[in-house]
Amino acid sequence: MSKPTFDPATTERLEAAAFRALVKHLRERTDVQNIELMNLAGFCRNCLSRWYREAAEGLGLTLADADAREIVYGMPYKEWQAKYHKPAADEAAQKFKSTGH
Repeated sequence: MSKPTFDPATTERLEAAAFRALVKHLRERTDVQNIELMNLAGFCRNCLSRWYREAAEGLGLTLADADAREIVYGMPYKEWQAKYHKPAADEAAQKFKSTGH
């Protein structure tokens, strides 16, 4: 069975829906720390917000890092940190350092 092909507009709608689902999932999983995401997947919420900002820039739009982070986190970054950020376990911090992120 071959994969279906979609017209560009449909592809973009599907990608946008998948992005929204990922952001929703990350907002709900506040127990998962960014360092854990970086260690396991090589990206985190901050990376996702940076990619969002870069996409805006690619369209000629100006978007501040803080605004892009708020889009991904669902609240100002400092508020998310105060509510959900936990210090990294020594093992996670060492793994993060060893991967060169």
